[in-house]
Amino acid sequence: MDTARQELWVEEPVGRRRMPDPVRTAAVRAVLITALTLAQATAAFFLSVTGSWLAFPMVLGSVASTVAATWSVLDVWVTRQVWNQRHGVVSAPSSTARALRRERRHARHAERTGARDAERIRDRMRETDRARGARGSGGGRLSQA
Repeated sequence: MDTARQELWVEEPVGRRRMPDPVRTAAVRAVLITALTLAQATAAFFLSVTGSWLAFPMVLGSVASTVAATWSVLDVWVTRQVWNQRHGVVSAPSSTARALRRERRHARHAERTGARDAERIRDRMRETDRARGARGSGGGRLSQA
């Protein structure tokens, strides 16, 4: 007898990242509006086929809903673009991003070069001080006595 129970719910890793909250909200809104528009358009079609008095108002409503659904889908696209722009999610760097990176790289290089030059100057000063001390230019013990 096998006493180990198999779990009912097993989570699997997701292949894609979760959409940001504003984008997901806009997408849900767009799906709902589009679904209602399709249902309204279907009802308007069948009412038109049957010759009902309700066909004309439904067709007008369907046209307005189609405009609203198109607007909501564009809202998803714009919200996604704004999110990516504000939060730095860029698939390919733009020319301005490259220029900023180049400037930062040059500044870091200049800073490192300046520090290296300053260290070389300090080393030369130490060497010249040691050389003066070795020649007897007043830096030894006898001259201090």
